[in-house]
Amino acid sequence: MTARQGGADGTAPEADDAARKAWMSLLAKAPADRLQGLWDGLALAPQYSWLRQPEIGTTMVRGRMGGTGAAFNLGEMTVTRCSLRLEDGRVGHAYVQGRDAARACIAAQVDALMQGPERDTLEPALIRPLEEAQAAAADARATKAAATRVEFFTMVRGED
Repeated sequence: MTARQGGADGTAPEADDAARKAWMSLLAKAPADRLQGLWDGLALAPQYSWLRQPEIGTTMVRGRMGGTGAAFNLGEMTVTRCSLRLEDGRVGHAYVQGRDAARACIAAQVDALMQGPERDTLEPALIRPLEEAQAAAADARATKAAATRVEFFTMVRGED
């Protein structure tokens, strides 16, 4: 199955692309120890061959003032990338921040497996727990930021 053919369940290619982007983003942001623990708990050991063994390099991080201004180079970030092919031909890719070849390898295997019937096993056992952990971390950051919030108000003076 290619990304352009759509899913076996009849979903549109764009829906599959959006879902894949979501899980790849989640895998790229997942803490290494949490990802490793969930992966080990699944006891999956797919046979694969490397298309690109884990490589460590850098990528330029770009930013925008206010999210809408002109793009500028913020600096470089270390990343690890890899690509693999399962025995049945499915291909998995991964880019993760830092120098963690094992994490990139797991992410690429999950990416490849999520494109097939293993998705039904991986979603509740690995993807949802990572989503919940990411949402909890975002809530914790928001709560911490809200504690420092200062609200300003203007009192109305009777001098109209």
